[in-house]
Amino acid sequence: MTFAETDIKTFCADLASKQATPGGGGASALAAALGAALCSMAGSLTVGKPKFAEYESELGEILDEAGALREKLVALIDGDAQAFEPLSRAYSLPKDAPSRDEELERCLRLAADAPMQVLRCACDGIELHRRLSDKCSALVISDVATGAVMCWGAMYGAAVNVRVNTRLMKDREYADRLDREVDELMQKYWKIAEATYEKVWSKLS
Repeated sequence: MTFAETDIKTFCADLASKQATPGGGGASALAAALGAALCSMAGSLTVGKPKFAEYESELGEILDEAGALREKLVALIDGDAQAFEPLSRAYSLPKDAPSRDEELERCLRLAADAPMQVLRCACDGIELHRRLSDKCSALVISDVATGAVMCWGAMYGAAVNVRVNTRLMKDREYADRLDREVDELMQKYWKIAEATYEKVWSKLS
């Protein structure tokens, strides 16, 4: 059974245990998946309401995108764990093994790729919540804000799990390219997440 298929209680116990996986990358994927699920819920409870008829087409698009995003993120819970295992084995190679550096570099790229995907998905989730924040029922506006901050937190978790791998890469050109993308996404989307949350907060004040 995969981590994504386990019940919540078991997953949390696995996360709390001494085993290396699941870890921060998988937890970030789960947080973003929950954010995407809240986006779907808020959209589903809004679509079809006469008051929001003008947004029917866009609401349908948001629901489709949120559903696909949730599925991708759930898959990344296990994808992150699977990417870490080869790296763990590579670190156990004798330091004088001829292929050790090459194998480490390959595994570092794999280990950075999964959280990089989670980061991109979390940013996509933030954008979906931004789009939905003015187009949903007042009954679920707090869920939009919650979903946005779930993706926001996932974004930070994923970013640090990219960086922990890029800092050790020998190929600095490749590592710097990933680091620049992380920085650009972080700079853009934390502002969107905060603005979306604050917009909802102001409506409730």
